[in-house]
Amino acid sequence: MRDMTNGFLSGKGAVVTGGSRGIGRAIVLALAREGASVVFCGRDQQGVQKAVADLRQQAGSQQIYGIAADVRDPSQVEALFRFADEQLGRIDVLVNNAGVGIFRPTGDLSIEDWRAVIETNLTGAFLCSREAIARFRRQGGGSIIHISSLAGKHGIAGGAAYNASKFGLNGMAEAMMLDHRYDNIRVSTILPGSVATEFGGQRTGEQAWKIAPEDIAEIVLTILRMPERTLISAVEVRPAKPHRPS
Repeated sequence: MRDMTNGFLSGKGAVVTGGSRGIGRAIVLALAREGASVVFCGRDQQGVQKAVADLRQQAGSQQIYGIAADVRDPSQVEALFRFADEQLGRIDVLVNNAGVGIFRPTGDLSIEDWRAVIETNLTGAFLCSREAIARFRRQGGGSIIHISSLAGKHGIAGGAAYNASKFGLNGMAEAMMLDHRYDNIRVSTILPGSVATEFGGQRTGEQAWKIAPEDIAEIVLTILRMPERTLISAVEVRPAKPHRPS
């Protein structure tokens, strides 16, 4: 089994939302391999339980815990953080990764579609950050990393709800950084372009040009490695060689 005691996050606790697959799963694994104890959530209890077993085996660590939670629901977010308090003792890092995308022309979006995207991608990040900030203030600091998107800077056809959620997330994150920098709470945002995950369909050879989830996880680690005097507030990430139609 891998020795986690030498990782730079040894002794730290982290919460990752949407951690049972895709980018979130890669982040959970990367944090655990650097010695952190990690709690993650997903909406499907069976999927969460399977991911816990798989991630523990991959990381060589038993300090990975999962719970079913819908970040749109304040009571479930509160339960997530109570669970994290119980399992971790303290929380040092929050990664707001949970997200959904529903892509349709604006006139075809239902109210339910709109609410699902905005409440997950934006309200969910607010609710989780609020819980983390309360704890970070008591203990003297912590880190919040939001997984946003380049769609938070550039509109796309069919992306009205998704664009709105990510534009909003970027604005909230910047305000949060300014609000709490003197509380020793470090707020960063990662804005990826196309990433090869289930979010955009199954990973296939045709998606080999896309960013890998592990690349985003490595950026999370880079942000957390920075000395206290320096804050990476936002980073844009693109495929090096985007697909060009033949």
